[in-house]
Amino acid sequence: MKNIAIFASGSGTNFEALVKACESGYIDGKVVLMVCDKKNAYVNERAKNHNVPSFVFSAKNYQTKEEYEELIVEKLEEYNVDLVCLAGYMKLCGYVLLKKYEGRIINIHPALLPSFKGAHGIKDAYDYGVKIFGVTVHYVDAGMDSGKIIEQAAFHIKENETIDEVEARIHEIEHEIYPRVVKNICEGK
Repeated sequence: MKNIAIFASGSGTNFEALVKACESGYIDGKVVLMVCDKKNAYVNERAKNHNVPSFVFSAKNYQTKEEYEELIVEKLEEYNVDLVCLAGYMKLCGYVLLKKYEGRIINIHPALLPSFKGAHGIKDAYDYGVKIFGVTVHYVDAGMDSGKIIEQAAFHIKENETIDEVEARIHEIEHEIYPRVVKNICEGK
């Protein structure tokens, strides 16, 4: 069984999907830590509801990224974390974290990479007028959404579909694809 840490900055729907997949036995792993950079993010409530320990920090309280990442690494080591899953974590991973967990950090992105990188992938794709939307799970490297792609899923936009409807469909796909990828990684696939 793998020990999993999930990093999030927002509401935590992907956090919840991964925790439930572990709790049900679908994933041969356990979410042992949630890391969040926003004290008021709803993911903190989700972590409490699932009895998942949290490490919540504010980057502005540290002089450098290295300083707070060293604390994160200490927490990851304390919980013997095998795999880090970014789930709406809105910070780029820096040298300290990447050096320690290289090849063991994955991310889910709400667009078909390598297109529409960054924090506004859905809106950017929608505004561009793409006809095929999707989700990408990839390994994390030093760049923004530039790591090796693990899996993708796509769908055609329906005529007159609103951005909110597209976003809802993307979240449905995320909640299927991310647990499946984590399951496969935990099983050594």
